[in-house]
Amino acid sequence: MSPWAMGAFALLPFLSLLCVLWLAFSVQLPTVWSWSWVPALGVSLDFRLDGLSLLMLLMITGVGTAVFVYAGGYLAGHPQQRRLFVLLTLFMIAMIGCVTADNLIVLFLFWEMTSLTSFMLVGFNHEEPGSRKSAQQALLVTGTGGLALLAGFIVLGLAMDTLSVSAIVARLPDLEPTPALTTALALILVGAFTKSAQFPFHFWLPNAMSAPTPVSAYLHSATMVKLGVYLLARLDPGFGEWALWEWALKLAGSITAAWGMVLALRERDLKRILAWSTVATLGTLVMLVGLRGESASVAVGALLLAHALYKAPLFFVAGNIDHGTGTRVIDRLGNLRHAMPWTAAAALIAAVSMAGMPMSFGYIAKDAILSAKEAEHVLVFVRVANTIFGAIAVAVAAVAAVRVFWRHPGNNITPEAHEGGVSLVVPPLVLALIGLVLGVFPFFVQDLIAQAAVAMTAGSQAVVVGLALDLGPALLSVGVTLGTGFLVYAFWDPLHRQFERIAVRVDPVGMATQYERALKGIPQLAAASTRWIQHGRLPGYGVVLLGFVALVTAWLLVLIWPSLDWPGWEPVSAGFVGACLLIIAGSVLSLFQADRLVLLLCTGLVGFGSAVFFLYAGAPDVAFTQFVVESVFVIVVASVLLKLRLRGLGQGLSGESWRPLAAAVSVVLGGVLALVLLVASAVPFDTSLSDFFAQQSVPAAFGRNVVNVILVDFRALDTLGEITVVMLSLLAAWPLLAAVRAQMRSAPLSAEEPVKGRQA
Repeated sequence: MSPWAMGAFALLPFLSLLCVLWLAFSVQLPTVWSWSWVPALGVSLDFRLDGLSLLMLLMITGVGTAVFVYAGGYLAGHPQQRRLFVLLTLFMIAMIGCVTADNLIVLFLFWEMTSLTSFMLVGFNHEEPGSRKSAQQALLVTGTGGLALLAGFIVLGLAMDTLSVSAIVARLPDLEPTPALTTALALILVGAFTKSAQFPFHFWLPNAMSAPTPVSAYLHSATMVKLGVYLLARLDPGFGEWALWEWALKLAGSITAAWGMVLALRERDLKRILAWSTVATLGTLVMLVGLRGESASVAVGALLLAHALYKAPLFFVAGNIDHGTGTRVIDRLGNLRHAMPWTAAAALIAAVSMAGMPMSFGYIAKDAILSAKEAEHVLVFVRVANTIFGAIAVAVAAVAAVRVFWRHPGNNITPEAHEGGVSLVVPPLVLALIGLVLGVFPFFVQDLIAQAAVAMTAGSQAVVVGLALDLGPALLSVGVTLGTGFLVYAFWDPLHRQFERIAVRVDPVGMATQYERALKGIPQLAAASTRWIQHGRLPGYGVVLLGFVALVTAWLLVLIWPSLDWPGWEPVSAGFVGACLLIIAGSVLSLFQADRLVLLLCTGLVGFGSAVFFLYAGAPDVAFTQFVVESVFVIVVASVLLKLRLRGLGQGLSGESWRPLAAAVSVVLGGVLALVLLVASAVPFDTSLSDFFAQQSVPAAFGRNVVNVILVDFRALDTLGEITVVMLSLLAAWPLLAAVRAQMRSAPLSAEEPVKGRQA
């Protein structure tokens, strides 16, 4: 790929960043753009820019610019580099659409676009089985959550009678929880939790580290995995006061924050260590969204920005180490600062922010988090989870910056380590330095965080944010966290060995193992259900189908039973009674026949009884047609059965075990349909359609037989379609009939077969 093409691709996010900055200074927030799209369904292309979406856009385009520049150097000479840039561009467009969409359906479309593009990005090295498996896992988990999210959006839109996100958020605080809204809430939580890797869906994100480093840095620091957090923060002003929403976010976020950091201790791959710390940060963000008050919203905005500014550089650092040494296993790395000084500097600056040390924006975010927890007296469990997160975050930062670059493990096997080019060094340095500058001068983003907090706070018109490098309240907490974190770092290897021993017992019940079992169980379940449903026995299919119809119809009758009208009793003629008895006799006798010929004759009684019924009902033409058709059918089929019997085929029915069940289903279905007919007969007959056909039969169709006119003229296309279906069925059955004829000709009659046939 030529340098000009790479420069053109890198210009896309940079120009987008300039456009976002221009909007930030030139428009009054919030700003809405709308275009009609599918008005019949209430779907319009609504886009809304407020403080929260502006913050996300700055991260998407700002970190995106660094990622595009970095990808140009990281994959220099790669034959599929152009494909990576195209996928990254599509992913960036999808993210921009997600954070600005103000219509639930439009938001979902962009949401799924991020899932599909991330699937292709994670599986970029598709020739490697591990990459394909990781991409499949990410797509299955987030895609399943996406289906739940779609269901939640539909239920929410129907319950609120609008698909506008801003309108829904504005109206929800005034509504009481209903079953529909509660269902929508639960489904939306599932969709957001899968996207942001919250417990119990946390396992997919570290496995996605098989993607190239530019992809990991973009998806897992500033964009995709924060999309679930963004959705929760967007809907929090509406659902925030609901107990289910609040406690689900607090508990899931706290468990994810603590467990994610603990699982980081198990890893030896630097990218996977950073990935688990990302999971923990996402848990902290979700927990903060669940807290009430303006201070919690400020903490969410600050941590969103701080995490992007230190985690993207650290992923770049891991990529540089892999690029310069050929490995990311921390046991094989050490003392790399001499060979990779610029990467070491970027790692050190970013690690300072990740550890929450003074003079970094990570410290500002930590101060905001402490203020949020003090404003709301959180549970002890939440405080413990946050303490674990903070301490191990310090240890992870030390591993990424100190152990790899400043400590010699004694078994360094990377003597050929070398620094990357300018495009590999500048992006992590720039992002890390921005985090350092904002730590010293946080007022640069003070208004941005305030506007984001307004968007995340119910009913708020303004939020006062005083970001400043105050070494007072947070300093003691930072000191305790740093001390605990460095203690964890010092005992990293013993803790790793201990967790490996524990993992042997935990893994069999872990979510990753359950996912693998579920994946293996899908084909087994499919095979079992196919054997049970597609068993090849036609009577069984009939029982299932008709039984389902009977149960559903009976259930509907029960629901409307109090409002049903029943017809009065009227005397019936002996002909009606005789017809009904004939039909019943044929039906009952059919249940006990194992011989196909006798069964045919019994079912013929049903047809003849129906003809008698039509005759006494005043439809002689239909009755005569029924008599003719039934007679011809019985004669033809009986002739075929006798011929097959002479050839030794079709000795009897199989599957007699279904017959009692068939009898029960038949009785239930017959009773239910009888009730339906009684209810229908009690409804006053609407003669408008009959009057129309009677009036138009002669002048419009020149026919006095109304039935014939309806079939031939008014429903001509319908009749033509029925004839066509019959003709196509005959053509489809013609080869089968030819094969049966050929088989019959190839099997010569023996002297005994006619005798057997006559005896039968």
